[in-house]
Amino acid sequence: MELTVGQIIEGKITGITNFGVFVDLGEGKSGMVHISEVARTYVNDIKDFFKIGDEVKVKVLNIGEDGKIALSIKRALEPEKPAENRPRREKRDHQPPKIDGSYTWSPKKQEPQSFEEMMNHFKQTSDEKFSEIKRKNPEIRRTKRGAAK
Repeated sequence: MELTVGQIIEGKITGITNFGVFVDLGEGKSGMVHISEVARTYVNDIKDFFKIGDEVKVKVLNIGEDGKIALSIKRALEPEKPAENRPRREKRDHQPPKIDGSYTWSPKKQEPQSFEEMMNHFKQTSDEKFSEIKRKNPEIRRTKRGAAK
């Protein structure tokens, strides 16, 4: 049997190391599956996935000039469904979200603002929020320096 790159064949695991597994392909040929090619998930210990003697399908990744055969188990598996088949979320219109019904976020202005304008807007928004909190919680009072008690 002549092996070609891209071919998917069955083999038997003959050895397990911490960096991969060795697979007997028959007719005196064997190859290695690197730990990164064992599964689609992170593999900490290969022994959690396979044991010696397991039959596996492998894909031939490379055949070196020295006769070494690089194999992959995860690439021999059936492909996952492409992301295009997943239902897509609908795009929301650009309405600002409402927070507890009393405050709505306004979209950013398109024209550039000066630093002073941004600070004034921040101060105004902050004062409005604090007034709302104070109105809902009368126990919050301000001291002469402006800190909440």
